Parts: sequence; structure tokens; C-alpha cells
Amino acid sequence: MTDNRVTITIENGVAEVTLNRAEKMNAWDEAMFTQVARAGERLMEEPGLRAVVLTGAGRAFSAGIDTAMLAGFAGRLDALRAEIVAPPPGQAANRFQRPCTVWADLPVPVIAALHGVAYGAGMQLALGADMRIAAPDTQLSIMEMRWGLIPDMGLTKLLPGLMRADQALDLILSARVLQAPEAQSLGLVTRTAERPLDAARALARDIAARSPEATRGAKALVRAAWPGDDAQLALEARLQAAIIGSANQIEAVMAGMQKRTPQFR
Repeated sequence: MTDNRVTITIENGVAEVTLNRAEKMNAWDEAMFTQVARAGERLMEEPGLRAVVLTGAGRAFSAGIDTAMLAGFAGRLDALRAEIVAPPPGQAANRFQRPCTVWADLPVPVIAALHGVAYGAGMQLALGADMRIAAPDTQLSIMEMRWGLIPDMGLTKLLPGLMRADQALDLILSARVLQAPEAQSLGLVTRTAERPLDAARALARDIAARSPEATRGAKALVRAAWPGDDAQLALEARLQAAIIGSANQIEAVMAGMQKRTPQFR
């Protein structure tokens, strides 16, 4: 793929998708958004696919959005707002939601192997997986509130089946950082393992050895039966479009970058 933001390897029906911006702790820039979504779309058409492992190169799964990308929004706010509320024809998810929701839509089980940090966009990508295996010292956060934003990458589809509404609101509003054991107790992490990538690979191989019709059916059953679908993605987009670029949102970004207390209006 262009710029190698994402790499894909496939062996014996198991695809391994790696965020490959290790020097930036796999922070999300424009290219990352595009390439993660394309990776999922490509695997939709992969013959013989049985399971997928999502991982991050280097020290972290993903540190979240690149602050340089946030700063770049300032010069094109009207176009950005229009893009947020207008998903591509025939899709419920917009360009910023699709990199996370595509994994939920993939017909085969997807396992995220988490290490280092999974913040913001990285956390929402992990939620797009069907299961999350984390190293015990992994730090996780739904961090968008620190930038004066709401989580807008498909959280309304991906989170409701995992945890209670009050717990979700607590994490969204506080943007606090969780250690993996607490995240597991809340439903954000499926289980912990000292070597999460090895554990994810082993689980993927086990899934790949089972009947493909049964494993696809099991995923379809769970995704249909538990709360969380496309219905609220448009609300998520409308709310974010109204918030992004507002005076208070800009102040949140500036205060965060300058490491000072924000002064909201």
C-alpha cells in the first residue's frame, strides 16, 4: 500500500493487518484513515479468508489521532463538516467511521492484539474487532474529549454491546486512561495475555481450523443479537460536525498542545 501505513500478510486463511507507523506510535494521519479502511475493504474480497488479526508495529497498538492532522482541519472546516455528515453512497459510515466499522462488517472473526497504548482512534479501531487481547500493562482510553470532540469513528455501533451506558459515558467524559485489567472488567478487553500477538495468532489459527460457514455464522449471530448497529452513525456524525472547529473545540486542542488549563466560553 502507498506509504506503507498498513501492511497485510495472509497465511493459511489468516490475515494479519499491521498499523505500520511505528515512529509515531501508529498515530492516525489522513493516510492512515484511508489505508486502514482500504485494508478492510480488500479483505472483504479475499477468497478463503477465515480470520483476521489486527496489531500495531513498534511500542504501541496506536496512540490515536495525530495532532498535526487536527491542526490541519482549521483551514477546511466547512468542507470537513460536509464530509462528516455525508457518507459515500450506499454506506452508513462516513470516511472517518469506516476504518473502524469495516472490521465489524467483515464476515470473519477479527482479533485485535493490544500493547503499549490504545488511545482515541486506536481504541475505536480495537472496538471494531470482535475480540481484544491485551498485554496486562496496556493503557486504553476513549480520549477524544481531551481535544474537545466526541468519539466519532463508529463508537455508537461498536461499544453498546460491550458495556453499560453509564460506564461508557464515564469513560467518554473523563477521557481517563485505563490499565488492561480494569478495561477487561468493564468489557473493553476480552482477555489479557503476556504476549497478546502470539495469543491472537493462536486464536486465529484455531478459528481457521473450524468450519468456515459456522465461524461466519457465529459472528453474524453475535453482531445481530447484541446491541450496536449502523442506526446511530448519522447521529454521531451530526453531533461531531457541529462541534468540530467551534471556539471551545479549538481551545481544547490549543490547551492540550500547550499543556495548560483550557479557558472555555
